Amino acid sequence: MSRRHVRPYGDTTGDGMVQTSFTLPLPAGPRAEGAARQLANRMGIDPAMVVHAKPIGEDFTFFVVYGPVGHVVDLDQVRVVEREYPLLSPAEVNGAVKRLLRRKLVVVGACIGTDAHTVGIDAILNVKGFAGEKGLEYYRELRVVNLGAQVSVPELVRRARAEKADAVLVSQVVTQRDAHLLNTREMAAAFREAMGRRRPLLVAGGPRFDPLAAAELGVDRVFGRGTTPGEVASYLVHAVKEQRKEHA
Repeated sequence: MSRRHVRPYGDTTGDGMVQTSFTLPLPAGPRAEGAARQLANRMGIDPAMVVHAKPIGEDFTFFVVYGPVGHVVDLDQVRVVEREYPLLSPAEVNGAVKRLLRRKLVVVGACIGTDAHTVGIDAILNVKGFAGEKGLEYYRELRVVNLGAQVSVPELVRRARAEKADAVLVSQVVTQRDAHLLNTREMAAAFREAMGRRRPLLVAGGPRFDPLAAAELGVDRVFGRGTTPGEVASYLVHAVKEQRKEHA
């Protein structure tokens, strides 16, 4: 099999073995396990082996299913967002901001809507950072305003204008009924209406975002799970540089 085409690897190369987990609203027992196997078959896992089944209360069962799939991935059809800018050290970010702006770059961050999960935004903004990297508060040439959780979109727009923000970072963890997508679209529309082309850079992040969806959501960049502060800081420098080229 060429490198262009790949299959999952389990016990041996190209055997197509995958493992998946899900919960069914059925009491634990043979009927529930049969339903789990049927569902896995319809997902393309055949034969499907129930390797774990655990009751969750009286009316639900959690399953782990293992088995082979026949699907092959064509790498030429895979679409991802490639990083088009270099990763910079904090010193390089500070130097670039100083040369580009001759002032501090202002970043406003928040969790919008009813989302109260600040772990993501704090990992990027707070000095303690994430994955061994210091957060944006550590960067001498960045001024960070962390608004915290459950910030309404009108309040975010007001504070961004008051702080003369160059960039607005929004973290969304709650995804029920696509709340993260709805909130992000609302935010983007509010900034367009309030500030037009003079709006700050809009960056959204969270574990369930698709980085390919930036244009659809109306923001400049989307970061997914595992993003580090250094990646965000390097992007901000790159984006500001591109903005200045456009306006030159």
